[in-house]
Amino acid sequence: MRQADVFYNEEKAGVLSESSDKKYRFRYSDSYFANPEKPAISLTLPKNQQEYNSDTLFPFFYNLIAEGANLSLQSKYLKIDKQDFFGILCATTQYDAIGPVTLKVTTDE
Repeated sequence: MRQADVFYNEEKAGVLSESSDKKYRFRYSDSYFANPEKPAISLTLPKNQQEYNSDTLFPFFYNLIAEGANLSLQSKYLKIDKQDFFGILCATTQYDAIGPVTLKVTTDE
């Protein structure tokens, strides 16, 4: 399993994980979820439930990945298969992300 901590304005909001069979889970952290003053990280991942599961990378996270020539350059430079969306997402959004959401890779469970 691969996973990354998800931060909203530098505050940990939850964990995104990818299982070995390419299933995805996003789970808000207990403290972030319990605080009504903290916003959802996206409109498609509202705080009306704490955990989301998907057979594909959630569109919100997928849309943080570069496209076209930029994706090809990142893939080549980082030596990550350009179809490894989770890998590229984790490698690029910890340093250079648009908006308040960043990800930082955590160790395997």
